[in-house]
Amino acid sequence: MRDFLENEIPYIKFKNVSFSYPGKKDNLIFQCNFSIKKPGFWMVVGKNGSGKSTLLKLINRIIKPQNGFIDSRANIGMVFQNPDHQILMPNCRSELLININRNISQNEINKKIEYVLNQVGMTGFEKRPVHTLSGGQKQRLTIACALISDRNFILLDEPTALLDQTSQLKVLQIIRNLTIDHKKPLTALWITHRYEELTYADAVAELKNGFLSSWQEPSKFQYN
Repeated sequence: MRDFLENEIPYIKFKNVSFSYPGKKDNLIFQCNFSIKKPGFWMVVGKNGSGKSTLLKLINRIIKPQNGFIDSRANIGMVFQNPDHQILMPNCRSELLININRNISQNEINKKIEYVLNQVGMTGFEKRPVHTLSGGQKQRLTIACALISDRNFILLDEPTALLDQTSQLKVLQIIRNLTIDHKKPLTALWITHRYEELTYADAVAELKNGFLSSWQEPSKFQYN
């Protein structure tokens, strides 16, 4: 199944999905309907507490909806706001190695490591200790880990929130480039509350009061 999903165009569909946390009367996600059927850079914008991270957890099946149906045919990877929460190993190579999910030769491993580091602008960083990396470099390493594990759909939960402006732009551009790669385009769903990031997206939707708006072009998007 994994090999099949790697070669398939990722597909996710929410139909009347609602979710509330235990002890809460109101649904954080309510009657949510949307679909993503093709590669691209998709962004969801919303205020703090609007349920953006909860939406990603539902997509990634970390939590289950109380009502509704989620149809997912995607090999999903996750990039968190703080890269220190998901990097486990002492150097870049060892971190990438634990994310290779198949039995391949040493030569193939070396090629994959070189390839993904190049994709995120970190050529030559293979032996670099993680503690010497900047915040932006750590975030790019987490993206490389998703790529080396053959994910075709990456969820990014406010990945630039802890980065300086230069690193923010670098991460945005890397994801943008990966989604327009003609050989193997990636699907990325990026959660943000920064309006200035929306210009990088192919389509934007707003999460408000549990509802997700229809997808819009960034130039036509109006925040309600």
